[in-house]
Amino acid sequence: MPDNSILPNLVMPSRRGLLALAAGGALVPTIGAGSALAQPRKATDAVAVEPFRVSVSQAAIDDLRRRLTATRWPDRETVGDWSQGVPLDKAHALVAYWRDKYDWRRFEARANTFPQFRTRIDGLGIHFLHVRSQHPKALPIILTHGWPGSFVEFMEIIGPLSDPTRFGGRAEDAFHVVVPSLPGFAFSDKPTETGWDVERIAHAWTALMQRLGYDRWVAQGGDWGAGVTHALAKQRPQGLVAAHVNWQFVFPEKLPENPTPAERKAIDRARWFSNDQGGYFREHATRPQTIGYPLADSPAGQALWIYEKFQAWTDNHGNPEDALSIDAMLDDISLYWFTDTAASSARIYWENTRAGAAGLSKGRIELPMAASVFPHEIFCPPKAWAEALWPNLFYWNELDKGGHFAAFEQPVLFTEEMRKAFRSQRA
Repeated sequence: MPDNSILPNLVMPSRRGLLALAAGGALVPTIGAGSALAQPRKATDAVAVEPFRVSVSQAAIDDLRRRLTATRWPDRETVGDWSQGVPLDKAHALVAYWRDKYDWRRFEARANTFPQFRTRIDGLGIHFLHVRSQHPKALPIILTHGWPGSFVEFMEIIGPLSDPTRFGGRAEDAFHVVVPSLPGFAFSDKPTETGWDVERIAHAWTALMQRLGYDRWVAQGGDWGAGVTHALAKQRPQGLVAAHVNWQFVFPEKLPENPTPAERKAIDRARWFSNDQGGYFREHATRPQTIGYPLADSPAGQALWIYEKFQAWTDNHGNPEDALSIDAMLDDISLYWFTDTAASSARIYWENTRAGAAGLSKGRIELPMAASVFPHEIFCPPKAWAEALWPNLFYWNELDKGGHFAAFEQPVLFTEEMRKAFRSQRA
């Protein structure tokens, strides 16, 4: 197994370097003076949990449109596909829609239908959605997003999870749903010191669930959220009874000499991620501050930096709109823009690379584990690899559609996976 303290080899992926490849992820922003956001009173240790509402000033929305109108464009790509990045015609169309048709107030109103809060944990203000089910035997679940995701990814599944009978489900499948924003993302504070890697975030999530009064709960995550969830599973805090991930970090210590077709596919896809898809990772992991400057200054730049990933990592037929609506993508992109979190969210790569927490294997996990494998995930390890590292694997399902942003792309399938996966873990 590689030394995960070494920067992942994203240039020449040897077998050792391949195992040290990184997973993608995300962090959370501070609401500071001069922000476009309404200024909620910060959570303090004396006031454990405070209500929060999303509110962006009209001046900030007008400024966004002004900046989009003033976008300076590069010349056209010299290829007929996405191999050089977002094609110019696609970029023009996305920016024009954001400027002329997209309605942030629609998203803002919808976001505010969910109970939102902020609380201070380990010196940092953490934003989270918390929807308690009306069903008395509901199972508490904490859902963690990644980069370039946010709580937006889970908005379609919160209702079906917390109120299943309203959405054709059974009362016994109900969840109390907690969706925190990672440090440096959305409306959580931006860390002003180093050290916020997945291990520290996992400890913060345990504190959050305890603060909310949950003494028996489960965890779920994808992308960096999967990293946090793996960390929680290894820590095994009191109250956590099981975990589920839709990205499984179970690469073996030594890759097989004669891989099966499924193993070969996982290895090849990890290599593809390293070579063809690794540019953003390399920049985030080495110079998150530098990439933050152009993305914080240019909304077009911020949008296309994320839009490219929606194309590369979703289950689509060539265009991201095959998997996600333009409005849904712009909800997420706008959240990054209005909170000015390009740099702070990128730092999760820097933090975890240096902490040795960015490898493709998280080692042996004793906690009961579950997994849903969506076919267009960045890479899909075979079940045998999970069985070798997770002795208490209790659920594994390989689906026929969906990609990296599983809950965002396939909310109905994802909801059903949560219900089926955790049935055996309920009291």
